[in-house]
Amino acid sequence: MSNYRVFVDGQEGTTGLEINERLQRRDDVEVLRIDPAKRKDLAERARLSNQADIVFLCLPDDAAREAVEVYSIENRATRIIDASTAHRVADGWAYGIPELSAAHRERIACARLVSNPGCFATGFNMLMYPLVSSGLVPAAYPASCHAVTGYSGGGRKLIERYEAEENRDKLASPCFYALGLQHKHLPEMQKHSGLLAPPIFTPIVGNYYRGMTVAVPLLADVLKTSAEEIQAFYSRYYQGQRFVKVMPLGAEEQLEWGYLDAEGCNHTNNIELYVFGDSTRVLLAARLDNLGKGASGAAVQNMNIMLGLDEGEGL
Repeated sequence: MSNYRVFVDGQEGTTGLEINERLQRRDDVEVLRIDPAKRKDLAERARLSNQADIVFLCLPDDAAREAVEVYSIENRATRIIDASTAHRVADGWAYGIPELSAAHRERIACARLVSNPGCFATGFNMLMYPLVSSGLVPAAYPASCHAVTGYSGGGRKLIERYEAEENRDKLASPCFYALGLQHKHLPEMQKHSGLLAPPIFTPIVGNYYRGMTVAVPLLADVLKTSAEEIQAFYSRYYQGQRFVKVMPLGAEEQLEWGYLDAEGCNHTNNIELYVFGDSTRVLLAARLDNLGKGASGAAVQNMNIMLGLDEGEGL
């Protein structure tokens, strides 16, 4: 029997579809459905949100801001998880990576408003926040980040572009993008990692559907640390976090051909953290499913925490 009512506002998008897929297998949640002909009708969406315990916003940024304003007036009891970029650095919103610290988890559990993190930012912040907050990496460190993702991360338009027959040859190779170095995840990457300045971030989209790796190089000799020390630190820091897997030092020897592919965590809510290198140079890497821990999986995990359920329910 259903104990909670949930409304997915924007259920036709990539993230909304995946959230619905995860929730439809559960008997403790009733998903409120909107008439497809009224999916852009703000009044009808507000009516459904008013009936829900949790509303997932899977909307463009401006539409998410509008929805929050209307839904907050309609019903202060409804709790909102926003999957857009709109509120990730906004005051009054809990940032939805519970593994970052006990305080982060508590804020999510108590919050009415939770901002689901971006996929790239999830990998970057889970690598960098522990190091910066502990002092292993100073907040003033000039960080850089390189990442590769499947094309589903760009939403419906990018999916259609990649899957169009006429674009097969044009998009065969990996493509750098956001070349103006102003990717929309940068504000949350800076704020929630604790860095004083945003990293130099160079994302790459590949010709495959889902899965990502996020990599951060560090000058270990400048930081007076080593790959061994950082890996041991991560192992202690993330101990007991069921979806975080800190991989052993020297993991490259266990990888086929020594390659870290981007698809190894697909269709899970897991994130794997790797540390490569030595006492002079270190490469940190996070592998996750951009539609799982990077989007819908994280959203459902946050919902579970907000409702006081087992956080792995449905994941």
